[in-house]
Amino acid sequence: MATSDGKKIAIVTGSALGLGYELARQLIGKGWFVAGIDFNAERQAELADEFPADSYRGFVGDVSDEAFVRESVAAIAAIGHIDLLINNAGQPSFKVPTGYVAADVDKCLKGLKGMILWSVETLKADGEADLKIANVMSTAATRGNANESVYCATKWGEKGYTQSLKAAYKGTSVKIVGVYPGGIDTPFYRDSHDYVSEEKQHTFMNAGQLAEVILFNLVNEANLTVSDILIERNYV
Repeated sequence: MATSDGKKIAIVTGSALGLGYELARQLIGKGWFVAGIDFNAERQAELADEFPADSYRGFVGDVSDEAFVRESVAAIAAIGHIDLLINNAGQPSFKVPTGYVAADVDKCLKGLKGMILWSVETLKADGEADLKIANVMSTAATRGNANESVYCATKWGEKGYTQSLKAAYKGTSVKIVGVYPGGIDTPFYRDSHDYVSEEKQHTFMNAGQLAEVILFNLVNEANLTVSDILIERNYV
């Protein structure tokens, strides 16, 4: 069951800015209904004005808050069958190895916890049928990077969770996709200019172009599923 007007339904976490915003915007352009999840209440209010009411509904909260996740997924499932979940939300922490403290670990782990909670609740809500889950991670999940030790650790954890989901649902109508983008030119790095300068950041990938490539692989009419999407920026 889609929405009452026949739209497919997607959940996009981290929808307020950057890649999440572009994914939501482009899905709406393709005729989808998007449930956007983000803690940024001000941006959610702006998106409610930007997007048609029959195409976007914003939910404000912490993706790692179990009660919030359960209530939100239940509300979205009441609208119709959830066809696509894009776990995009995450927080960075870029420091030298000796600079990390427990709070940095907790900050990075919110993405992994949120990924698990949204996946579990969405699978429960739709009876584990006809669902695609796309876990947006980073190329940091495929290698170790200097000054990203804790960030890499959590991304490797997200990759392990993604691969385990693939094994659990192999041969079913639940499809799991791992998405591994390189650096994106967004505010994601705004607190890390000692590590990623603004000049360097502006050589990173354009969020709109990246979203287009991701959705080209995720949302199509072909009888196939691209299971892993690794996207690197062009180096000049």
